[in-house]
Amino acid sequence: MLVSFFVYVTKSQDGWERVSQEFEEQWNFPNCLGSADGKHVAIQKPPNSGSYYYNYKGYFSIVLMAVVDANYKFLMVDVGANGRVSDGGVMKNTLFWRKLSENQLNLPDPRQLPGTSKKCPYVFLGDEAFQLHPNFMKPYNRAALTNDKTIYNYRLSRARRVVENAFGILTKRFKIFQKPIKFEPLKVRKIVMTCCHLHNYLCSKNRANYLPPQNIDNEDVTTGAKELGSWRQDTPQMLFLQKTKGNATVLAKTVRDDFCEFFNTSGAVPWQNKCLN
Repeated sequence: MLVSFFVYVTKSQDGWERVSQEFEEQWNFPNCLGSADGKHVAIQKPPNSGSYYYNYKGYFSIVLMAVVDANYKFLMVDVGANGRVSDGGVMKNTLFWRKLSENQLNLPDPRQLPGTSKKCPYVFLGDEAFQLHPNFMKPYNRAALTNDKTIYNYRLSRARRVVENAFGILTKRFKIFQKPIKFEPLKVRKIVMTCCHLHNYLCSKNRANYLPPQNIDNEDVTTGAKELGSWRQDTPQMLFLQKTKGNATVLAKTVRDDFCEFFNTSGAVPWQNKCLN
């Protein structure tokens, strides 16, 4: 049974639009409402649990699923799924996904992409593990990439970087994530949620010390050079979840194609070709 928790999810369309504006200003991805990902949190094997929490890398874990805003803060956190579940499998069972699928998140109406007359829905961003949805974008399959699709994948990856860095900073700052947590799963859930709340608080109240520039990924848009955040170099990281496959609707594919066209025309940025590698 999944236990879903929301941290700072906005409930108003104005609130969602503020999140979107920050993604557009800071990450050049319009109509974006958050970046999603999932990680395994290592735990001590619970008594009498068999292989229920046993993940694909051979240890016991629960899954932390999150949506992050443009400033590395958690908008939604869902923690507690057993470690055997895939990224996409967890997401489909979260309160967030159910509300998204049933149009209960009070998202703003579709908006014209900047400089165009084409309206696109507001979207969340995920990696290859998730299912494509009209309100949830993912990369194109790497096996059949054109140059335009490669540009789209880069722009999506650039905006998704916030969730990767949020998880990395969480692990770096809260040492409890660097080895198996020796409590029963319900208590681990509470510990993880508390750390996420503290992360958000420190991002807001003490950003200079909690999130100094060297701790997060940076990109020189004049040269295309990337500098990895220190969390990637000196901190044992939570495990990625396995990738899954799912069928997408024609509408979802059309929305992705519209974003792809935008990023290669009126929405192109001067440095994107330099940064592809």
